[in-house]
Amino acid sequence: MSTPPFPKPIPFADPWEYELRFPRDPRGPGIARRTLRAVLAAHGLTELAGRAELLTSELATNSVRYGEHAAAVTLRWLHPVLRVSVWDAGPGVPAPSSSPPPPDREGGRGLLILDVLADRWGDCPAEGGSAGPGGPVGKVVWFELLWGGPPPLSALVPAA
Repeated sequence: MSTPPFPKPIPFADPWEYELRFPRDPRGPGIARRTLRAVLAAHGLTELAGRAELLTSELATNSVRYGEHAAAVTLRWLHPVLRVSVWDAGPGVPAPSSSPPPPDREGGRGLLILDVLADRWGDCPAEGGSAGPGGPVGKVVWFELLWGGPPPLSALVPAA
């Protein structure tokens, strides 16, 4: 019995998607960050990793802190845009403040960080999809990062 051939890597500009579900546990955001970094490195998108990690960490931490159940991070590549979505069963996202919080306040900077570092971001109620126990409830907060360079040589797939 022969082993089926291993599939060829996805070409750099072709779409892909990964999803990671994690429990409401303080280790979840760190696992999400490390997973995101590994996926981006494997696909030759390391230049997006720093911003993506920081923003994913912020959103995943909020999901663990304020959500009611498990959370999920979805990475979606539609060349040249990386979209990262974080789902949780918590209430909706508060409206952004018109001014930054006082320097001595511990929290309240997440949406400001999204405004500064993401090329686009938004939120919506969770409707449809696979995340969440018994079907999706809660919200999804997403951000997009635009990739602006030629594909790295290591990410190119040789012609068949």
